[in-house]
Amino acid sequence: MLYRAGMDRGWSIRIADGAPLMLVAVIEGHMWVLIDDAEPVRVGPGDVAIVSERSPYTVADEPGIAPQLVALPGDRYTTPDGVDVTDELQTGRRTASATPDADATIVVYGTYQVARDVDDRLLAALPDVLVVPTAEVPDWVVSRLSDEVVRDVAGQQLVLDRLLDLTLTVVLRTWCARAGGPVPGWRRAQADPIVGRALTLIHEHLAHPWTVADLAAEAGVSRAWFARRFTELVGESPIRYLTQRRIALAEDRLRCSDSTIAGIAREVGYADAFSFSDAFTRIAGVRPSDYRRRAVDG
Repeated sequence: MLYRAGMDRGWSIRIADGAPLMLVAVIEGHMWVLIDDAEPVRVGPGDVAIVSERSPYTVADEPGIAPQLVALPGDRYTTPDGVDVTDELQTGRRTASATPDADATIVVYGTYQVARDVDDRLLAALPDVLVVPTAEVPDWVVSRLSDEVVRDVAGQQLVLDRLLDLTLTVVLRTWCARAGGPVPGWRRAQADPIVGRALTLIHEHLAHPWTVADLAAEAGVSRAWFARRFTELVGESPIRYLTQRRIALAEDRLRCSDSTIAGIAREVGYADAFSFSDAFTRIAGVRPSDYRRRAVDG
């Protein structure tokens, strides 16, 4: 979910929602990200920041300001003494209808609330706070975020979800491309001529009944060598990676489409709803029907 928010001078929010990742683009003004026991990080106008700290932290106009709000799981907000103010914030966050002061901060932000929505290899590679300055952010990113988040048309939620994913990808690509920057293992895997080929095939033909032997043959190497190389670079076996990708896509389809569970099963590579349900429950810890129900109920 993407939101747009405007805050007048002197604001501070304690983030305690446990989300594995938050992306925030500063449209106007600035903000500070304050991780406990770490140096404050400033995010200026036009900058995009990614925060991958699951423990509570603070975002504020300036360091040292006591939080006036606490962000909790389930997209809920309270005052520091526990008074729920979620309903008062819902409209303003999406529309930014209130007129902020001339020196206020305006941001667009989105979170990945479910750990499985973000690859563990990605989280392991990221610093707690990553800032890509405005000079390195493609021109369209911040303006597109700002424009799309206030629109209210059919299917807009799906557009916003995909825009959040696209922005995350663009920002991470920019970060990885910096001269001398760290190269996460998943980037090395994509660049590898053998494993990279297999990853492309999996991503582009997820529903194909891949076996390790099939992928090795496509890459032109032995099955044993391929399996060892893939696990070394990616951090898990080819079949486990394939299954994780299928379940991640299925979760997305369960949240964002009206497709039947049997239809989603075929879409992600399972012969029937029963085998799909078994795999989904094993990986996600809940049956597909229950996952969809929880997603709809919020």
